[in-house]
Amino acid sequence: MKLLSHPFGEYATHCYLIQAPEGEIIIDPGKGALEWVLENCSNPLAILNTHGHFDHVWSNHALKEQLPNTPLVIPKEDAFMLASDCFGTGLTPSIPDLLVEGECVELEFGGIKVLYRHFPGHTPGCSTIEIGEWMFSGDFIFKSSIGRSDFPYSSSELMRESLERFGALTYDKPLFPGHGESSTIAKEQKNLPFWFSRL
Repeated sequence: MKLLSHPFGEYATHCYLIQAPEGEIIIDPGKGALEWVLENCSNPLAILNTHGHFDHVWSNHALKEQLPNTPLVIPKEDAFMLASDCFGTGLTPSIPDLLVEGECVELEFGGIKVLYRHFPGHTPGCSTIEIGEWMFSGDFIFKSSIGRSDFPYSSSELMRESLERFGALTYDKPLFPGHGESSTIAKEQKNLPFWFSRL
């Protein structure tokens, strides 16, 4: 598998594209991602959202217009953010085809296994996505940082619980966040005591 990424929009939100012999998996298509995604996809298998914030889902609607048979997937708890422009950003609503519900859910698209891990706090549905050797952490975990939990619909209490579960993971993988540089699970686990002291 090959991993492509490109930052889009005013917040430089990473859109990730996994290219495999079976087809492509699209993760978090932000503002202006449409053309780049279409240029790099020959057999799109799924559009995956880590959570519902506008800068991660902006191109959902446009992609579904171009790729109507490609399923759009989002954690169930954040589906309301797709249904309406709840932050007043001008987002065009999109309709998910599949809602992910549960703490750890494995899905499969064209033979490619996808693991959603639910880590609420930044948003009610905030999740990581694991595909092969990679973890895509959305706005849950960044390099040397964590997602904010002071936004509408955020929760510092749930963030703390999620960080505790993240710290209990017993394996390491490269970690690709929604913004900024990549890291690893193990490196960010070492930073957790600092963030616990500030939540």
